[in-house]
Amino acid sequence: MKSIGVVTDSHSGICREEANRLGIWVLPMPFYIDGECYHEDVTLTREQFYEKLNSDADILTSQPSPADVTEIWDRALGECEQIIYIPISSGLSGSCATSLAMAEEEPYKGRVFVVDNGRVSTPMHRSVLDALELIEEGYPAEQVKALLEEARDKMTIYVGVQTLKHLKKGGRISAATAAIGTALRIKPVLQFDVGTLDTYEKCRGMKKAKKVMIDAMRHDFETRFKDWYDKGEAYLVAATSAPKEETDECAEIREAFPEMDVMCDELSFGVSCHIGYGGLGIGCSCRPRRP
Repeated sequence: MKSIGVVTDSHSGICREEANRLGIWVLPMPFYIDGECYHEDVTLTREQFYEKLNSDADILTSQPSPADVTEIWDRALGECEQIIYIPISSGLSGSCATSLAMAEEEPYKGRVFVVDNGRVSTPMHRSVLDALELIEEGYPAEQVKALLEEARDKMTIYVGVQTLKHLKKGGRISAATAAIGTALRIKPVLQFDVGTLDTYEKCRGMKKAKKVMIDAMRHDFETRFKDWYDKGEAYLVAATSAPKEETDECAEIREAFPEMDVMCDELSFGVSCHIGYGGLGIGCSCRPRRP
């Protein structure tokens, strides 16, 4: 039996194939399309999802049931003495708070350690890899949780969107703002920081939005994340809600940052339905500091 295992959810963008390779467990998050429940990477393919997204289907995200969460915990605990559970940020979903409460009850108290470090998408993916590295280095589960949460504010994501209709659906902008923005070809750049999503800058066209995101990320490496960047401990990440065969956004990012590796993922369904088709995220996640 392994000492410590890692469990996450599909908002991390980790597919079943990678989960098997890493030896971790991924909870498929539920969502509803025109009233019918689906689970990411289980009952709906990415191609089918994009087709639904582009057809203006009514798509709603949902929290996993407590039973679904404890079922995957039980499976992991069947093979591990303890587990680190890394769910979507508590700032974006109530499922994290629910999991934190459940982990304080028997039979999970002292065996399940829920991490709330404000992550979603590729930075959340990076946190899973950080957890595996810490476990490999011999840190106990309680300290792995603490080190991941201490790095909570060492992360940011800039997101550019192709369309405003999904932000309007989610109530983040008004119908009038969406209509004016669409007419003027406004492509907002949003910034996600530790569970909050706010407008960073409004741009005319996606080309300008990409430049703004790259410039913002470069500025962050020169200022707030400079210490991590100088030590090679700042990870450059990206994610897109468009099929890989249609775009190679990561090539443009690699060209802008030739000195860095880029972890490029496909956005999870749960994030994509809010961002819309063709969205692009650029960000970083810093390596947790060892004591």
